[in-house]
Amino acid sequence: MEYATGAPSWRLVLRRALGGLRPRRGARRNRWTVGVPLIALAAGLLFTTSARTADGTQLRDDRRPQLAQLIADKRVRLDDREKQAAKLRAEVDQDTARLAEVDQPVKEARQRADAMRAAAGFTALKGPGLTVTLNDSSRRGADLGPNAPDNDDLVVHQGDVQAVVNALWAGGAEAMSIMDVRVISTSAVRCVGNTLLLHGQVFSPPFKITAIGEPTRMHQALDSAEGVQQFKDAVADFGLGYSETVERNVTVRAYDGSSDLRSARVAE
Repeated sequence: MEYATGAPSWRLVLRRALGGLRPRRGARRNRWTVGVPLIALAAGLLFTTSARTADGTQLRDDRRPQLAQLIADKRVRLDDREKQAAKLRAEVDQDTARLAEVDQPVKEARQRADAMRAAAGFTALKGPGLTVTLNDSSRRGADLGPNAPDNDDLVVHQGDVQAVVNALWAGGAEAMSIMDVRVISTSAVRCVGNTLLLHGQVFSPPFKITAIGEPTRMHQALDSAEGVQQFKDAVADFGLGYSETVERNVTVRAYDGSSDLRSARVAE
């Protein structure tokens, strides 16, 4: 159904409404005589306003496909920028290496930097370790019952991921990755809804955390961590996912993102 817009439609609605309000000769006026034209007037105003506002479009247009496409486009742009940045970093390393062959101070500075690359997470590391996987519950917050969970009870939160990461470090982890992204000193774990944000990348559950180190010691650290135990309680109560897998020989990739710092000081 289409509705006319503009001044003619308004005049038509008003003329018909006013005509309905005028009593007919010989007819008795009652509340219906007045009420029906008023309702018709309100409906006409509503239809006309909606038509003018829509301006030929749907007022309830579903914009989710456009949003999904926008996210996909942004991810493609991010991947392209990351590849370009990696290429530029490789060129800088090559130029620095060539300069170090003829410049002694540059050579010494490069040697000091190379000695700290492993500890800083800029080299890959391989060895035995432990992988912890956290996942959302398959239940829904709309479940009925006296003990029905809230939506917040059914998803992995930022604090849950941080509790596992801190416990693994406390258990002697030598290197760590989250969703195959290397964790370094400047890494910050952030959750937006039920998604994980790490170094500008967005990940959906299940969240996989891999650490290289002595598996038994890291397992004991996880068992003694209060935050991890609280998550395990939620696993039993709400059906969240938690698993530990011992890795005999796993590789944690080197960090390949930006290493720029806004501020720093020399360690004492």
